[in-house]
Amino acid sequence: MENNNQENKNKNKNTSKFNAYWIYAVVALFLIGLQFINLPSNTSEPITFEKFTEMATAGDVDKLEVINQKYAYVYLKERALNKPEYKDASKSSFGKARPHYIFDVGPPENFATKLDNLTNSLSEEAKFHSTYEDKTNWLAPILSWLFPIAIIILVWLFIMRRVGGGAGGPGGQLFNIGKSKATLFDQNSKVNVTFKDVAGLEEAKEEVVEVVDFLKNPKKYTALGGKIPKGVLLIGPPGTGKTLLAKAVAGEADVPFFSISGSEFVEMFVGVGASRVRDLFKQAREKAPCIVFIDEIDAVGRARGRNGIQGGNDERENTLNQLLVEMDGFPTDKGVILVAATNRPDVLDSALMRPGRFDRLISIDRPDLKGREAIFKVHLKSIKTNPEVNPMILSEMTPGFAGAEIANVCNESALIAARRNKDEVDMDDFNYALDRVIGGLEKKNKLISPGEKKIIAYHEAGHAICGWFLEHASPLVKVTIVPRGIGTLGYAQYLPKEEYITRTEQLLDRMCMTFGGRAAEAIVFGKISTGAQNDLDQVTKMAYSMVAVFGMNEKVGQVSFYGMQNDSFTKPYSEETSSMIDAEVRGMVNAQFERAKQLLTEKREELEILARQLLEKEVLIKSDLEKLIGPWPFAPQEIAQKPSHNGTPELEPQAQEKPVEEE
Repeated sequence: MENNNQENKNKNKNTSKFNAYWIYAVVALFLIGLQFINLPSNTSEPITFEKFTEMATAGDVDKLEVINQKYAYVYLKERALNKPEYKDASKSSFGKARPHYIFDVGPPENFATKLDNLTNSLSEEAKFHSTYEDKTNWLAPILSWLFPIAIIILVWLFIMRRVGGGAGGPGGQLFNIGKSKATLFDQNSKVNVTFKDVAGLEEAKEEVVEVVDFLKNPKKYTALGGKIPKGVLLIGPPGTGKTLLAKAVAGEADVPFFSISGSEFVEMFVGVGASRVRDLFKQAREKAPCIVFIDEIDAVGRARGRNGIQGGNDERENTLNQLLVEMDGFPTDKGVILVAATNRPDVLDSALMRPGRFDRLISIDRPDLKGREAIFKVHLKSIKTNPEVNPMILSEMTPGFAGAEIANVCNESALIAARRNKDEVDMDDFNYALDRVIGGLEKKNKLISPGEKKIIAYHEAGHAICGWFLEHASPLVKVTIVPRGIGTLGYAQYLPKEEYITRTEQLLDRMCMTFGGRAAEAIVFGKISTGAQNDLDQVTKMAYSMVAVFGMNEKVGQVSFYGMQNDSFTKPYSEETSSMIDAEVRGMVNAQFERAKQLLTEKREELEILARQLLEKEVLIKSDLEKLIGPWPFAPQEIAQKPSHNGTPELEPQAQEKPVEEE
């Protein structure tokens, strides 16, 4: 019986509903057709009275109808229609005979006299019948005032349907504009996402697993006097999987899931946002236990009173106030949990963030090395890959990538393989996809002169040499002079380590490595170019951060001015300190530039070898550099083996670095 009922429901859903607008269309067409039927003169040929006199004298006129003493309809005899001069005469249509010709009678008194004179002058065979009729066209006056009113009503309905959110939805009609626009996923349309589809967020999943347990076994916690949390706020950068994690919670809990965006509460009408909030929580209480998910909650949850414009934000603040009231109003034993996501927690109102509303704040950061590997494994399941594709290697090549960016890389690699007519995706396709995501689309039609190409080759070779022979610089992965993206003529890709703190020597080596391109130009050509603009920008920001933010300068001292300039209209330090900061930054930058020039002068032979190979191949990877200029001198030493007491080898590290203590 349950299956039959379900099938009947599905049939009813699939059956198209009758639209009343078809009735309106049929009535309108009928009235228009009736109007044309009642106006036969529109298709009759106009003539003059003199022409009519010639027809009557020739005996071709069968009947004359004078309508309202204004127009005269001329009907010809059947035998006369065969004459060539009457080939343009009007034909009958819609089963009704139409007049063949029409003329204006002019003044009624004169016309009656002329018609009598004409009739008396005709022979008996040429005589015709004359009738006078009064006809009233009642449809034209009605349509003249009814049609504009109908147009105004249709335009009004169209505007209200568009403002209300479109036809068919809960806010599609005028009186439903305050209804919630949330999409409901219940037993008829389940959420198919589970925790197996979410990778790289192990710590966050541990937090939300407890939320799932709340919904499945609420008595387990309420029996001990605990209260189920009302809200869970997911905070993190874009693309890290906040929405995916919220859907996985609903999929695991197997409860109704309301999904809505924060911007859908804000409308141009006063009170609509607050009304939609009330309706959303009303539906949630009826479906309890359930989950309400508000994506991008910062659209409606911004801090109140920040903007000084009166009336500009009243509607948004009223919506936020209603949201705060509803979160305080629904009881915790009902099993309604609000899950929200944002990548801008700094703009949220403090009243929204307090315990009792959002009890759990879960931070979702970019995945680490193991997290990226797990994400690659999830996305590679749906791609036909070559056995040589290793998720671990791919995770090492994508430092700092979020889950959405990893998904984009996998999709791009599959598209590239299909474009190359391959049967499976290999590592070459992933490398090309990474180049496209990092550097942009390859500009094959960009013509570069040999002189400029040589400058670019030495510039990128200078970056590669400095990065290769500096101890604290990031290991080099690839260097290329293929133009990509907007204004990118070449780039060197490095593999930064998974670090959370950075020491002074590391920052100085990075500055020196960044100066490698301009230093190579100065050494080889004796001139510099504008190609180092991006390098100078990075070095300048890094130097000012070291001096004025991280306190890494002895002369300026252990001070930090980070964020203090935004709190006041003046600089948080004196003019003397400002001059000191500028002088120290300029000295630090110049010292690293000279250091880069000295290093490249010592490695001039390696610089020439690398630049010539770049001009020939355009792309060099780490293995190519090892063949050309030798192995990386700062690679970690291999772990030696020594025999153990029982004969099996034991691993013994050559050197062990002392761990850095965090405060």
